[in-house]
Amino acid sequence: MASDSDIIHVICIEDEPEMIDLVRLILSRKTGDYSYQVHGANGGRAGLEMIQELKPDLVLLDLMMPDMDGWEVYQQMKSDESISDIPVIIITAKAQSIDKVLGLHIAKVNDYVTKPFGPTDLLESIERVLREHGRLPA
Repeated sequence: MASDSDIIHVICIEDEPEMIDLVRLILSRKTGDYSYQVHGANGGRAGLEMIQELKPDLVLLDLMMPDMDGWEVYQQMKSDESISDIPVIIITAKAQSIDKVLGLHIAKVNDYVTKPFGPTDLLESIERVLREHGRLPA
């Protein structure tokens, strides 16, 4: 059994429970020196509360949610010093290049993954972002 220091805590904020389950399944199959614990939040408000409570290693954030959209969650994270350094990967169906430019270059999210995505694409993005932030060995 992995010690708590070997567990990477990820919050997946998504209004579709099936997508949270898919992320959980993909990350549960990862083998190695560490494992992932995925906490699912159904919507932006619940997700922001969970981030403030758990202070995860990474946030996977959908943009289009009915109660609070992903950009609002992201802005609130960045304005709160206690959680502003947590890396964020946007996972969205918004695949237009302008949306990606807005996310990566203007908002400065850590990565932008479009749905549908393959398991390898998601894992590579997560591991690269975690390494860049010193949350995984280089």
